[in-house]
Amino acid sequence: MKTIATLTMNPTIDVAYEVESVFHTRKMRAGGEYYAPGGGGINVARVFVRLGGNARCIYLSGGPTGPALDGLVDLHQLVRMRIPISEPTRLSTAVFERGSGKEYRFVPPGPKVVPEEWQRCLDELAQVDCDYLVASGSLPPGVPTDFYGRVAAIMRDRGIGLVLDSSGEALKQGLAAGGLLLVKPSLGEFRQLIGRDVETPEEIAEEASAIVAGGQAELVAVTMGHRGAVLARRDGALHLPAADIEARSAVGAGDSFLAAMVHALARGWDEEKAFRFGMAAGSAAVLTPGTNLAYPADIERLFSSAAPG
Repeated sequence: MKTIATLTMNPTIDVAYEVESVFHTRKMRAGGEYYAPGGGGINVARVFVRLGGNARCIYLSGGPTGPALDGLVDLHQLVRMRIPISEPTRLSTAVFERGSGKEYRFVPPGPKVVPEEWQRCLDELAQVDCDYLVASGSLPPGVPTDFYGRVAAIMRDRGIGLVLDSSGEALKQGLAAGGLLLVKPSLGEFRQLIGRDVETPEEIAEEASAIVAGGQAELVAVTMGHRGAVLARRDGALHLPAADIEARSAVGAGDSFLAAMVHALARGWDEEKAFRFGMAAGSAAVLTPGTNLAYPADIERLFSSAAPG
């Protein structure tokens, strides 16, 4: 199997709680307290390793919360390459309200990263040993919007396949560099990228296929939540519906999708089968509350039940 490294520029300590009901002002006694290392690339690595692969996590970490993040990464038995920064790693919180079944998520912007810190990250990427690099998540304050474009140039020169999952200008400029292996925007992120309010799978497929035809990415997977996902590739586009399941959390569904699809590609599976495996993982992730992400048994069960024919 091919090896991967993941890049998380804006990692987080994910904190999850459960309460019976949410009220303003009143103190609410919480249960189900859970802490996990988070941020796009770290989440991808967690699921990738659960599926039996090997992943090296590259991420920024600093301040008093930095060592806590490092410890959580170690608890998940992930190989890590920590880029030290001065400001503290952020904490994100998910609160599940049992009475309503709703989830509330609080996500800060993250620490300000100075040029010396993000440049060191680029220097490390120029030497990292992997077949695929998965760059996933937002850019923290202080990092230039063309950062992923710079990463794309480094990976292209080194013959490493770049997988990108981001949004806004970071995604746009990453794609502008061209030559990406896979890009995975949500529908909202995709609409922002193309500047048009596409709605139907056919419209999405047309726009995504134009990105493939333009050489910006070999594969474009647009995830649409309960409406499924669209994959554009050189051999044409494919739309798959979402599994009919009861969602308990939306946290990490996109990361689980990406981890499973990349894992399948690393195993040599064809693009359609890998896409279906990613869909199964995205659905599996919403079965678990908080920040648990997808588990292999759920992925395999949903993949088998949705297999064509």
